[in-house]
Amino acid sequence: ILLAIALVALNGPSIGSVIMAITIPEVPRVVRLVRSVVLSAREEPYVEAAIALGSSMPKILFRHLMPNTMAPLIVQGTYIVASAILTEALLSFLGAGVSTEIPTWGNIMAEGRQFFRHKPELILWPGLILSLCILSINLMGDAARDMLDPKLRKRRE
Repeated sequence: ILLAIALVALNGPSIGSVIMAITIPEVPRVVRLVRSVVLSAREEPYVEAAIALGSSMPKILFRHLMPNTMAPLIVQGTYIVASAILTEALLSFLGAGVSTEIPTWGNIMAEGRQFFRHKPELILWPGLILSLCILSINLMGDAARDMLDPKLRKRRE
């Protein structure tokens, strides 16, 4: 969050700087995930068998490593989307996000902040809907993990 605020402060509040502030901290996480999945998948017997049979590296990459990398990336992607929505709402609420003409949950709650004593529902409803949206995205990520993880599938059978 602090890095996002610093990036937006350097570039000024705009959609581009918010996207950059959300994307830059997520890149190392995704890179670490891909690296760990590829390192563990390359030690699997089917990859070693493909190497022993003389398959080319592009064929091994696209036929064996990429399909095993996509499932964790899809699951991680759902969590990144939820985090990005929450970060954008926080930046907009603090006034460091997109301009106030663009209706985001953070902007809506920031506008309702001055009327909080008289009409708290101006902040309550957007906050509740934001929470439900993030919860639903996280539940979709859990469901995707359960569907796509072959180890969990073997335990259920």
